[in-house]
Amino acid sequence: MLKKSLIVTAVSVVLSGCGGSGGSDEEVVRASINAGQDVTVIEKNEFTLKATASPTGGTFNWQVTSGPSFEGFPQTGEELTVTAPDVKGDSIAVLKVDYLAPSGELVSDTLNVNITSNNQLPVAKVTQTGPETPPSKYLDTVVLSAADSSDPDENGQVVGYKWELISGPSNITVEDSGSVTLSFVHPLLADTQTAVWRLTVTDDEGGSTTTDFSVALAKNDKVVLANAGDDQQVLEFDTVTLDATKSVTVDGEYTCVWQQSSTGDSITLADSTACKTTFQAPDKDDKTFATFKVTVTDSSNRTGDDEVRIDILPKPLSNLNDSGASACYNDSAIINCDNTEFPRQDAELGRDSVAKVISKEGTGSLAFDFTKLDADGKELRDDASTFSCVRDNITGLVWEVKEATAGTLPNTSTRNAQNHYTWALNPDGTELIGSEYPVIDPAPCPHINDTYRCGVQAFITRVNSESGGYCGGNTWRLPSYTELMSIVDFGRVGVHVLDPTFFPNVPQTSLQGHLYYWTIQTAVGGTDGSDGNLTRAYVIDMETGNDVPRAKAQTAYVRLVRGNTNAN
Repeated sequence: MLKKSLIVTAVSVVLSGCGGSGGSDEEVVRASINAGQDVTVIEKNEFTLKATASPTGGTFNWQVTSGPSFEGFPQTGEELTVTAPDVKGDSIAVLKVDYLAPSGELVSDTLNVNITSNNQLPVAKVTQTGPETPPSKYLDTVVLSAADSSDPDENGQVVGYKWELISGPSNITVEDSGSVTLSFVHPLLADTQTAVWRLTVTDDEGGSTTTDFSVALAKNDKVVLANAGDDQQVLEFDTVTLDATKSVTVDGEYTCVWQQSSTGDSITLADSTACKTTFQAPDKDDKTFATFKVTVTDSSNRTGDDEVRIDILPKPLSNLNDSGASACYNDSAIINCDNTEFPRQDAELGRDSVAKVISKEGTGSLAFDFTKLDADGKELRDDASTFSCVRDNITGLVWEVKEATAGTLPNTSTRNAQNHYTWALNPDGTELIGSEYPVIDPAPCPHINDTYRCGVQAFITRVNSESGGYCGGNTWRLPSYTELMSIVDFGRVGVHVLDPTFFPNVPQTSLQGHLYYWTIQTAVGGTDGSDGNLTRAYVIDMETGNDVPRAKAQTAYVRLVRGNTNAN
């Protein structure tokens, strides 16, 4: 470093004047300061600062202008004994000395103090703090702590930890190897082994130290731990999953074989040699159960078994048919039935969703279950082409089967498909006549000689008066709204909504301009002006499946039913 030195300036002034000569010499002295040579020193060691200045007799003032701080600074004095500060790494401090000369002149100089760090390495120490009751065994959580590690430097500290498995079982897994504590689960072992962990601790000056620590790990009595999963409760027709993938072996490798261990109905698994397989819960009328045993075999041909119980409950299916819809829809197209934006549609719930596996007494589309009956009410073969009635095996109701459209009104048969009637009935089921109700006489109407003209009750009375009973019964009636809707098949697109296999002879729409069928339900809208005299009843449109409130004085088709009354 360039140092300032004493500067002496000699100024000679020669004065001359007219008529003679003369003169005087004057010497001007400037102040100077030299801080001395740069210093190299080890942290926390003493060293000496000594400055030289001219002219003498002035005062010295020392201060730190950059770098680490020095204790006691600023200080005064020509010569100082100073202790280098404690530093975290090699550092440079710049010291400046100011000299105030007796003349009042102020001069300065600087020097560098190169401070060498003398870091003491940290001390690594490991303590096993878990399990609480040693020695550890399978599934115990082993905890190692480096909390007792330290840094001998006065103001030092340990800032980093690193754990490494040097030797031991390969099936040890660790989630965090950079914390003050290390934890791992005692693995499944066929033989007693030792795990050697290496701990490296690092202090705040970058120094590091390592130490090794051994953990004794005990063998387990069983080396193949089969796990068939938790017991389950399911509904008939559910897809049931058997899952043994949580089984444990020493090396993690294994195969599985499932077999039904309970007696009763044999259940077929999708794949009995897959660790995760499925089956469909069988059709059950009462609660039952099935048990399955899985045999797990490891890579050394050692085995272990476990069993799971599956309780199977009857599916809570209603005593009404579903809609007949076999697909799920959004607002414009077919979608998967598990779509969460359009959930819980007919095609994924109830009977239709299990139509392929549900037990039936007869036949029918999807979950519909019908049995054909003859004129005496006896059951016929499913493929019978001639039949008089149909029994719905879901609801237990027996339905009238219409005869083919033939002849011209009023010369038609009693159950001719084209016959149509007014609704008007008294509360006791008899038909309103004469001035009691404005009944319209269709011209011509069936049964022209009947007392009650062309009303529903006239038709019901005629059918129930047949000798021996139509299809073995004399309790035929008009169906309720819900009952008539129960035979509507919405899966029939572009045609009427009655399955012709069981409900043949539906008349052409062109005959009356509609396919309306009466229900027993009166509509709340529409009166004749008298209190409580409601003039409309619901019909079901067999073209669309929609309901329509129709004036009771108008006509519609009729399909009679008998069985338990369901007026919902």
